[in-house]
Amino acid sequence: MNSFFTIYLSLWIFACIIAIGMTYRLRAVIDITGQSYRRYLFMPWKWVSFTVATLGMTVIAPYTGDPTWDYIDALFMSVLTFLTAPWSIGILYLWITGRRPASLAYIALCCWLFSASWSYDLYILIRDGEYPHTWWSNLLLSSVLYACAGLMWNLEYQTRIGVIFGFMRDDWPAPTAEDQFIRIFWFALPFMILVALLILAFVIPVPGLSG
Repeated sequence: MNSFFTIYLSLWIFACIIAIGMTYRLRAVIDITGQSYRRYLFMPWKWVSFTVATLGMTVIAPYTGDPTWDYIDALFMSVLTFLTAPWSIGILYLWITGRRPASLAYIALCCWLFSASWSYDLYILIRDGEYPHTWWSNLLLSSVLYACAGLMWNLEYQTRIGVIFGFMRDDWPAPTAEDQFIRIFWFALPFMILVALLILAFVIPVPGLSG
């Protein structure tokens, strides 16, 4: 492993250690560890769509022509994305709008990078004995998938407003009884199509997109 990857690996491991420590220190108030977020995340349409997407990505993984993508990393990256993306995207939005502190934004960013990139890098390093040369293309593509997932799983319907992102509510991530998938389907569809096209790019390689 060359010096660049050694430094990069050391830096992101250090960043994750700091994020874990901050999560423990803020455990009493951090949303991602709370029961409310779990109820928000495991609404029926969310875990059903997650299951379908994960099965699709995992099944096609060995047939993409990318030797770094297999059943294992396709599965654990999908799980990490489902568990963290809705929260991370929401927290980053709320931080930008001044409603969450920078400490939570830092944890959210580390969740994003670990789920979309660093977990993949570590797995390939352990599996193949070298840092993946596809780390950058994976970071870009997986981050788009991560953002799409986080936005889609935050969609919800409000009677007086219509379809919004849940993190726009003051009491987010508390679940809402009005969340009906049939009412948000057409808003979720563009995210689904984009994800499908990006996955298809691995199966049918497109110059500049495939790792």
